[in-house]
Amino acid sequence: MKIATFKEWDLDTLDEAFNLKQVFDNNYPLLKNWQQFELKITEFEQKFIFDLQQPLIWGGKSWNEVELENKFISPLIMIAKIDDGQIGYFLERPLSGVVGDYQLSGSVDGMIATGSRNPRIPYFCLHEYKRSIENQGTPDAQVLAAMLVAREKNNQSVIKGLYIVGLTWNFIILNGNEYCISKDYKADSIEILAIFKMLKAVKIMIKQQAIT
Repeated sequence: MKIATFKEWDLDTLDEAFNLKQVFDNNYPLLKNWQQFELKITEFEQKFIFDLQQPLIWGGKSWNEVELENKFISPLIMIAKIDDGQIGYFLERPLSGVVGDYQLSGSVDGMIATGSRNPRIPYFCLHEYKRSIENQGTPDAQVLAAMLVAREKNNQSVIKGLYIVGLTWNFIILNGNEYCISKDYKADSIEILAIFKMLKAVKIMIKQQAIT
């Protein structure tokens, strides 16, 4: 058994080691369904989102990773009301598992999983916060490696993920051994509403598909 951490990978080495294939299709059905998921943003949510966004516009490009997480990312996710006692949003938690010939492990910046005090089974959404691509490893591969572990820990073949580089957000769908990465979403633009809708949709999708 080979041992590796999430930080050791890039997309090329993940593709080779785990027989993965990236799908380059803006209309990839599973991703498109997530992007177009029907839900309403309330007036309260919209005001909160734009109030939260304003400091990001002023100074977000200069924030360090901790500032970006605490001043913007986590508050945005919390207003989506992920936590309900049955599932929760967890930060900086360890995750490990066997995928193929590898024991993969690492600390996941954020995950949505069953449980209220501690994460049990991770479902669909794993996040890596990276202010700069100069960090060790690459953010897309780190989150995808964590998603592979999540796939092995539940009976769902479809896992959702997200990685953030500065003000740019990219969502990922892992379906079996193929994955599709979304277009760039700019958090300092009107696209913040699309970002929020996709975050809010994650919980609904978990309830519909994963939790019985």
